[in-house]
Amino acid sequence: MVSAPRRTTTPRTEEPPGALEDLLTVREFEARARRILDPVHYDYIAGGARDEVTVRANEAGFARLSLLPRVLGGTAERDSAVSILGTRASMPVLVSPTAFHRLVCAEGEIATGRAAARADTILIASMASTVAIREVAAAARAAATDRDPALWFQLYLQPDPQDTLALVRRAAAAGCTALVVTVDSPVLGVNERNVRNRFHDLPPGLACENLRNLRGDEPDTVRRIGMSPELNWDDVDRLRAHTKLPVLLKGVLHPEDARIAVDRGVDGLLLSNHGGRQLDTVPATIELLPEFAAVAGRKVPVLLDGGVRRGTDVVKALALGATAVGIGRPLVWGLAVAGEEGALRVLELLRAELDHTLALCGARGVKDLTPDLVRSAQAGAR
Repeated sequence: MVSAPRRTTTPRTEEPPGALEDLLTVREFEARARRILDPVHYDYIAGGARDEVTVRANEAGFARLSLLPRVLGGTAERDSAVSILGTRASMPVLVSPTAFHRLVCAEGEIATGRAAARADTILIASMASTVAIREVAAAARAAATDRDPALWFQLYLQPDPQDTLALVRRAAAAGCTALVVTVDSPVLGVNERNVRNRFHDLPPGLACENLRNLRGDEPDTVRRIGMSPELNWDDVDRLRAHTKLPVLLKGVLHPEDARIAVDRGVDGLLLSNHGGRQLDTVPATIELLPEFAAVAGRKVPVLLDGGVRRGTDVVKALALGATAVGIGRPLVWGLAVAGEEGALRVLELLRAELDHTLALCGARGVKDLTPDLVRSAQAGAR
């Protein structure tokens, strides 16, 4: 999520965390968040590009798939841990990058970092964060008292390569262990909810803190997020030549682009349509996953986000070839409802649903999930 507001509004008060046990699903968190948030802020988070066809398609794509379980697997506990490019996570549910968390929670990405660390999973911190990456990392380290937090950094390649490298240096200095480069945004998508709400710039007091004083000689200057339709594969190559961190691409949808990415040495792919916020009417990511994984999945990790709302969704994605999935809006709904505790509750709900689904599918762990467990109403077995 990268487009931002102009209209300023007063955030509503978070609900007390004591009532979190009454919220049993991600969708209940969204309904509660909608009541709490200023309607303009809610629209910014929930909305997507144009007619929001892809926003709806992401969830509907999972609903069109069925699970065909195995029986008599014979295990009392399931193993949900994964390791991706040297980073361990206790479950294959990661926090995808989303912008401007202080719109919904006073602590913003500080709360997000703590929640992800407490859940022992990977946080892909957004370049468009309202808290600087060094502060997010410090909060995550404090919450992960017995281990290093799993922290990656998402960035947009900037029109000036020196700006990109400055961001990479900041991420590396903060302890990020991988870079996730969003490549589906040569220009911003048009969210018509934002246009109607005249929501184009952050309210006073909020800024993209990772872009503050980016060159080191610009006191109190916050650069705007730069995007350019002229960026190309050579820019990715140049980035890789200037960093030792693994580089994943987020927003590759076409299988041929996945092949090109792998051939050029990219370390991983995040199959994402930006939550339906960029080009409307692109397919649901879960529909693209089987072909995408066939092209790239045996060579690099393939992650997926878009529409994940249940543990059954996680199992379907892993069975069809994903290494892990990411959640974006669900995490933000949790933050809106109860800050750090709300975000943690969302992650733990999905963990519990994942484990329950593994048990009912006869799987000893996520490594047991195979395509024959998933059926499509249109195409039969996948």
